[in-house]
Amino acid sequence: MSKVSKVSVATKRLVLGRPFRSDSLGHTLLPKRIALPVFASDAMSSVAYAPQEIFLVLSVAGLSAYTYTPWIGIAVAVVMAVVVASYRQNVHAYPSGGGDYEVATVNLGPKAGLTVGSALLVDYVLTVAVSISSAAENIGSAIPFVEQHKVLMCVGAILLLTAVNLRGIKESGAALAVPTYAFIVGMVVMLVWGYVEIFVMGRSLTAETASYGVKAEHNHLVGIAFVFLIARAFSSGCAALTGVEAISNGVPAFRKPKSRNAATTLLLLGSIAVVLLLGIILLAKKIGVKYVANPASDLVGAPAGYQQKSLIAQLGHAVFHDFTPGFYFITVVTALILALAANTAFNGFPVLGSVLAQDRYLPRQLYTRGDRLAFSNGILFLAAAAIVFVVAFGAQVTALIQLYIVGVFVSFTLSQTGMVRHWTRSLRTETDPRARGRMQRSRVINSIGLLMTGTVLIIVLLTKFTAGAWIAIVAMIAIFVIMMLIHRHYNTVQDELHNADADYESILPSRTHSIVLVSSLHLPTRRAVLYARATRPDELEAVTVNVDDAETRKLVSQWEKSDISVPLKVIASPYREITRPIIDYVRRVRRESPRDVITVFIPEYVVGHWWEQILHNQSALRLKGRLLFEPGVMVTSVPWQLSSSDRRKDRDTLYTAPGDTRRGVGSVRAADRSQR
Repeated sequence: MSKVSKVSVATKRLVLGRPFRSDSLGHTLLPKRIALPVFASDAMSSVAYAPQEIFLVLSVAGLSAYTYTPWIGIAVAVVMAVVVASYRQNVHAYPSGGGDYEVATVNLGPKAGLTVGSALLVDYVLTVAVSISSAAENIGSAIPFVEQHKVLMCVGAILLLTAVNLRGIKESGAALAVPTYAFIVGMVVMLVWGYVEIFVMGRSLTAETASYGVKAEHNHLVGIAFVFLIARAFSSGCAALTGVEAISNGVPAFRKPKSRNAATTLLLLGSIAVVLLLGIILLAKKIGVKYVANPASDLVGAPAGYQQKSLIAQLGHAVFHDFTPGFYFITVVTALILALAANTAFNGFPVLGSVLAQDRYLPRQLYTRGDRLAFSNGILFLAAAAIVFVVAFGAQVTALIQLYIVGVFVSFTLSQTGMVRHWTRSLRTETDPRARGRMQRSRVINSIGLLMTGTVLIIVLLTKFTAGAWIAIVAMIAIFVIMMLIHRHYNTVQDELHNADADYESILPSRTHSIVLVSSLHLPTRRAVLYARATRPDELEAVTVNVDDAETRKLVSQWEKSDISVPLKVIASPYREITRPIIDYVRRVRRESPRDVITVFIPEYVVGHWWEQILHNQSALRLKGRLLFEPGVMVTSVPWQLSSSDRRKDRDTLYTAPGDTRRGVGSVRAADRSQR
């Protein structure tokens, strides 16, 4: 095995770790203490940028509009509480991991389910892009270098998170537990200490932007225009609800009892998120935080070159004004939770992709687990798509968030509609009074959830469509169409492969006619002739194409003098082509004996370097590609190993392909290596 091969295998094992056997899948399942940071990091982190977006939108109308921030926060908290209660019903009713997609498909039909699937796929990609960009913005509040190279830092963070998730769900969860819990503790300490200083100690805390004014773009917004502004601020604040649906998609990742543990984790998620959301908004309003789109022109009284800190950074600076380590701790854990919030998508997207692939709406490659029992292909696809969005939008949170949450509220609304129908159907057949009582209570909860999420979806579409949400909608439609086309293709192939009325010759062929392709009389040709003879065909012949008269005469002379008894036929080629004359000859033989099976034997070199592959086998590859489309023709490659191929003999014994552990191949290879 070459040094390059050893390095590549060692690098893969260093990044991913040793492969897991399929029967160790149960050991990768999550207890609640690990499941909370794995699935709740998105919802936890959204409290870092959702309040900021509320303040940002309201700044358009000036300082007076900030009066409405507490009421908007309460409205978002109410919606979150209702959605959490609704999804607890989903988790118990559909614990298989299909989540909103399964609920919509079963109760509303395949197209509704596919709409949910396309919406969630887009939203998961945007979750990664928004979370990572927001993390870079928060770090940039303390480190200007990060702000100056934000796009590059975001791409690096996505790649790092990809590597962590490729190691497997349990290991990634353990890696995320510490920063997630550190963020929760840090935020609670900051909020409690801030309120204690204000209401118990009677101190006057002020944000560094408290003394600045806000230049209003529209000073006299009234009537419908002002209502529209409030609605837009509310829709931006509803970004705090993202991530709630991830638990319903990830129920299979929990330890038993799966539904109960998932529902408990969902309740913890919702409770902590509501407390932090309201605490941040109220404290920010109390100490006079300002946050605007363009601080250089919109912050009145700010010094020249002022670098605006994120809302959380302003809170930390005000609360821990006498304790600098506290401020840096808040900044670091906020940046970490924002970066790691993308982990919710890295767990939800691959699972959803696997379910869609199993239903033949996405390529089958997304269905297979990799070395570490994670859906590796789904993780890589998500990372690539998120990087595209980050680069395209310059890692600007304000620009990306306009595309955000449209998909998640589409899925929320269709999911709740499906759940209402689910309970209605169940009530028609259920006779037990206690069970009927539970179902009726669940239907009421899901009905309220439908009303809430449907209203928010309308508000989001009205307020964000022209601001960029149309891009997300176009992406959802495109994914929907692509998945329909993929599904149609798979169905067409399945029907064709299982069609009893297809033109299939079930009787044995009358004869076999074997053709050995010859370019020169060397060892690979002799091996091909011997192998073809070993198959005992009814008729065997060697064929060469005359592209050079002198070379052809030389070959014929050598052939006649050799001990090979197989006749050599020369095919004329006036235009020095190789592929077309052979195809024409095979077709002619096929027409003359339509019930014969024709087998074409092609000598082929086995090489060890990629550049050798370019220098050899090109004619064979083109010919095989054409012959595969000829009915009644079989193509057999007869390999001849060149000396350079020795370097690759042991590579396959060390390489474990994605899905090998599921098929039990990896363990066999490991046993073979141990015996050597």
